Amino acid sequence: MAKAAIGQICSSNSMAHNLEQCVKLVGQAAAAGAKILFLPEASDYISTSGAESIALAKPVATSPFVTGLRSAAAQHKLAVHVGIHVPVAVKPSSPSASSSTVLTSIPQTEDAGAISSLSSTNPSNPPGDDEPKIKLYNRTIYIREDGSLHPSGSYDKLHLFDYPDARLRESATTQAGSSFTLPFESPVGRLGSLICFDLRFAEAALHLTRPPPLSTAAITSSASSSSASQTTFSFPPAQILLYPSAFTVPTGLAHWTTLLRARAIETQSWVIAPAQVGLHNPGASPRVSYGRSTVVDPWGRIVLSLKGVREDGKDAEEGAAGELGVVDIDLAEWERVREQMPLIRRTDVYPEI
Repeated sequence: MAKAAIGQICSSNSMAHNLEQCVKLVGQAAAAGAKILFLPEASDYISTSGAESIALAKPVATSPFVTGLRSAAAQHKLAVHVGIHVPVAVKPSSPSASSSTVLTSIPQTEDAGAISSLSSTNPSNPPGDDEPKIKLYNRTIYIREDGSLHPSGSYDKLHLFDYPDARLRESATTQAGSSFTLPFESPVGRLGSLICFDLRFAEAALHLTRPPPLSTAAITSSASSSSASQTTFSFPPAQILLYPSAFTVPTGLAHWTTLLRARAIETQSWVIAPAQVGLHNPGASPRVSYGRSTVVDPWGRIVLSLKGVREDGKDAEEGAAGELGVVDIDLAEWERVREQMPLIRRTDVYPEI
């Protein structure tokens, strides 16, 4: 059993201020005995417009936010999982190039030089419709205890949030991810990375926590090798699902807790959901996030719930921004729930997810 810390912040369009909030939480989490800190989606910044968001984004290697957080992680010997924006050069996809209505552009490169060149394009002569332009990845990264980046710990959000009632259309500036990140080890267990709106798609959670079985041939081959793993799955399942988020107030009130408990119950996994909270850019933008960072155990019990917005929904409750919660992650509970309530899927009737 190990302690995990969940940090809740209110990001603005000031990357320096956001880094200050996160570094403070790193120190508090380490002092509380946590082995890892989970921070929300878009911890590096939340902008006032799409154009500002693209202007603020920095490649991972040159981001002052990432550099500062890596330094803090190394100083306190604390792993950190955090959501950021990453610029990517894209080209529009032709109808024949992709059957997806989400992938309307094709990523070209995250190279800092290419991004800088596109960023310096003369506004009076913007790229044509078929020329590269900059969009963003909504990404999570994993910083190890020594401050290094996990080479296989990054994930780009698959499902983009287009919500007319909230005047949010993420797909206008964000490039959808195109693959899952395989679960990877952490001080508290194997992590399955998802982000915010991904929460509404049970298929993604089931894929990470109940991976497809190996083919019969692969199982036979593994069994014949004395050094091979005895698992019958294509990869080890995630024990902890992550949903760093910035939920709107209306969707948070209606669905946040229900969806988090549903994902925990149906996958029999831990769920950790650090959230943004409050009014992000007072006077410049009306965007408010719901908060209520939450941890749910594999039986569906809420073991941690932080503060959220006020009753009027216009800003955070006192003490909500900068709040830290610490929980013990007991992987024996993950095993117990799965052993005592096995879920045998009828894949002879419906397809494997």
